[in-house]
Amino acid sequence: MLFNKKPINGDFIIKRISTLFICLCLSGGGVALSEHAHATLGDSVDSIESDRNALSAVRHAVSVRNGYTVQEMDAGSTLVREYVSPSGVVFAISWNGLIHPDLDQLLGSYIDEYRKAQQETPRTLGQRRIQLKTNRIFVEKWGHMRNLQGRAYDPALIPSGVSIDEIK
Repeated sequence: MLFNKKPINGDFIIKRISTLFICLCLSGGGVALSEHAHATLGDSVDSIESDRNALSAVRHAVSVRNGYTVQEMDAGSTLVREYVSPSGVVFAISWNGLIHPDLDQLLGSYIDEYRKAQQETPRTLGQRRIQLKTNRIFVEKWGHMRNLQGRAYDPALIPSGVSIDEIK
């Protein structure tokens, strides 16, 4: 039989709706919490772990350079580097690999500026290098199939004595 001829108890419906409501609230709370857990350019060094988790990456290497630290993570098809100043702030990111990483995750509070600049910048057919600059951020993407690269940085956060040519 397709239909159950027994009448449905009102308490049963209320319990089902209550359970559904609780599940939706809990899952919504998880989404709200995950929004705040995103770490990015301009955040503290502690944020790198959130980036690694969001990108499903494996910690690769940490190197200390003249006046800053570089933390690398391998996201399978892309190697991402986050540059950390002596004060513990991520001042730049760079990447290379088969694909560009999720910039929503890595740019964080800068993402809206990036998207706006992306919409306002005309695309040239056959152009392989894209440079977007706003008041606070510089994003550059280049490469070709199987070798995509890029970098993003906030010039105001770069420690003194560090050249932007070191961000690669």
